[in-house]
Amino acid sequence: MFLLLPFDSLVVNLLGISITVLFTLLLVFIIVPAIFGVSFGIRKVYMKTLLKIFQWATLRIERGAKEKNHPVYKPYVNGIIAKEPTSLEEEIKEIRRSGSGKALDTPEFELSDIFYFCRKGIETIMDDEVTKRFSAEELESWNLLSRTNYNFQYISLRLTVLWGLGVLIRYCFLLPLRIALAFTGISLLVTGTTVVGYLPNGRCKEFLSKHVHLMCYRICVRALTAIITYHDRENRPRNGGICVANHTSPIDVIILASDGYYAMVGQIHGGLMGVIQRAMVKACPHVWFERSEVKDRHLVAKRLTEHVQDKSKLPILIFPEGTCINNTSVMMFKKGSFEIGATVYPVAIKYDPQFGDAFWNSSKYGMVTYLLRMMTSWAIVCSVWYLPPMTRQPEEDAVQFANRVKSAIARQGGLVDLLWDGGLKREKVKDTFKEEQQKLYSKMIVGNHEDRSRS
Repeated sequence: MFLLLPFDSLVVNLLGISITVLFTLLLVFIIVPAIFGVSFGIRKVYMKTLLKIFQWATLRIERGAKEKNHPVYKPYVNGIIAKEPTSLEEEIKEIRRSGSGKALDTPEFELSDIFYFCRKGIETIMDDEVTKRFSAEELESWNLLSRTNYNFQYISLRLTVLWGLGVLIRYCFLLPLRIALAFTGISLLVTGTTVVGYLPNGRCKEFLSKHVHLMCYRICVRALTAIITYHDRENRPRNGGICVANHTSPIDVIILASDGYYAMVGQIHGGLMGVIQRAMVKACPHVWFERSEVKDRHLVAKRLTEHVQDKSKLPILIFPEGTCINNTSVMMFKKGSFEIGATVYPVAIKYDPQFGDAFWNSSKYGMVTYLLRMMTSWAIVCSVWYLPPMTRQPEEDAVQFANRVKSAIARQGGLVDLLWDGGLKREKVKDTFKEEQQKLYSKMIVGNHEDRSRS
């Protein structure tokens, strides 16, 4: 039998003790608090410490740059065009006044009118309010991560050393810890929901399913070192309703589900995600669709309607934008979930990008790369606002109701309210948008002509 040398034996013993201590710390300070939904406040102390370091780094950058006469930031290029919220008719009227001096009542086409459309086209090219919603939000100061302010130029030796130390902490300590927690949370979710799924339907099964879901999602939240502040929790979604929220990242689901019990809606997947979905649906009535069914809007609406009509079933969690936006704005909500007549519970989610960028640019990063970026960030810090429930008014159609809910979310979260479809991330602008401008202009000309004829 091979005998270990004294030094080798010492290394093995130290390694065993280290693993035991690490597991004990995980159990006492993370897993057990996650089970009972409590926190020791360690993450908040960690966040405050990071803020002080960021503030010191910013002051050091500015002072060092000033001493050497180096510009710290290049001129900020976004938002250089001042846009006034005026209508097409008002702007063309102003152009005609400043140019030919003719009034807008003139029914004929004026050559100067083309300047309005030229200017709008150039503004769109220079400051495209759609495309820039699918890139990382720009930071005003360095957060000691690899992704820094794009205009940042000056780095001192002390900051470089501090950045290197941060790399060691994030990759050699935080990353293994977070991977272990994520593995623990996912394993418990699959195992726990599978076991609960064999129980007969009733209060006991519902109680266990709820707490298994909450426990596992809270462990996963801690795997991201997520620091979440929930506001107005008395407005949390209730059974028989639909929870709608703005969408920044796949982790939006974990952020919300760690504070509430929801029925998920989504497409059936294969691989690990498919294993998780099949286990979850055994314990809870989630709504999963086949790939062919997702394209059938009427079938989806029917399944959702059947779910919300049963007031004993969990609220459905939906992200009506249909794609991830960079948390600076809210884009068009798909009308499907607003057609079924259920009570809607709006939720606004706002991330703080200085600790880590939660936005998932799916056209640039795969899921594995994205999760690696999340787990090597300092933390995920966000605020969640539960808004009062909203119902569709008798005079509203589904589109108007969706826009009203979207505006409420944007206003609460401090986000820009946009009418554009998030599908423009991968598709071209529909001809209907172009035709709208043509119709407005022709209506203005024809309408003025008709008014003139009547007079």
